Amino acid sequence: MIKKIICLGLITIMLSSCVSPKVYKELEGKYTTLKEENKQLSQDNELLLSAKTKAENELEQLKKDYQTTLAQRNQLQADYDATKTNYDNLQASYKALEENSSSAIAENSKKNRELLAQLEAKEQALANENNRLNKLKEELENGSQRIAELESVIAAKDAALTNLKNAISKALTDFEGKGLTIEQRNGKVYVSLENKLLFNSGSWTVGNEGRKAVQQLGNVLGNNPEIAVLIEGHTDNVPYGGTGQIKGNWDLSTKRATAIVTILRENANINAENLTAAGRGEFAPIASNTTAEGKAKNRRIEVILTPKLDEISKLLHKI
Repeated sequence: MIKKIICLGLITIMLSSCVSPKVYKELEGKYTTLKEENKQLSQDNELLLSAKTKAENELEQLKKDYQTTLAQRNQLQADYDATKTNYDNLQASYKALEENSSSAIAENSKKNRELLAQLEAKEQALANENNRLNKLKEELENGSQRIAELESVIAAKDAALTNLKNAISKALTDFEGKGLTIEQRNGKVYVSLENKLLFNSGSWTVGNEGRKAVQQLGNVLGNNPEIAVLIEGHTDNVPYGGTGQIKGNWDLSTKRATAIVTILRENANINAENLTAAGRGEFAPIASNTTAEGKAKNRRIEVILTPKLDEISKLLHKI
């Protein structure tokens, strides 16, 4: 709890040093909201996969129950047919004995009544099994439909993410090999831009080449207004050695993230409510800080794009 309070204080100090209180509060609120949305999306994604697995297991069990009930129904049908044949034979025997002996007739009548009772019981059991079989068949169809819906929604979500990733890759083709990487994982698209493409050492002013890359990324985001955009600033573990208003790596990473937000907000098609800036300093490296190459990879801006999954949430609540 004490660490969280200290971290919150540091973030407040760092953000307040580079933006106005109003913008800082907006960004802080958006960052908190996006973190909650990100957490909810992760939970929804886990629930979705769990629901799919559960549905598939239920479907498999329904298939087994269906086959078992079908075999039982077939056995009952065979028993019914055999009993009916026996009954018909006794009826014929009854007619033959009717002329010979009243006692034989009485015995046959008793057997006939017993066989009729057995026949009626088997008919009822067969009807019950048919009803159960029909119910299982209906449940099997419902289970198959539910899995198909889940698979369809997952496929649509993955397709939308793939289309977004492809659009970004196409828009930023000119920057390939210049510190730009684009990945799709965990239901999100990650656009990573190394600082060598964006900033000079110790600076949070975006250079001309970096501004062009951010603007082209903004053009794609402007065509996808429902995408939540989290901009994270990252540094290596070398302590900030400059002077002035920057107080350390975390402060520097926050100012750099805010600088990217400022450029994106120049695009009127981007919904400002979907933008959040955050600084993470050196605490989320993607490579070792023991080499110059690793440090260069860690000094980066990550733009994390998350689509809204309202349809999946609604489907999960139905399951």
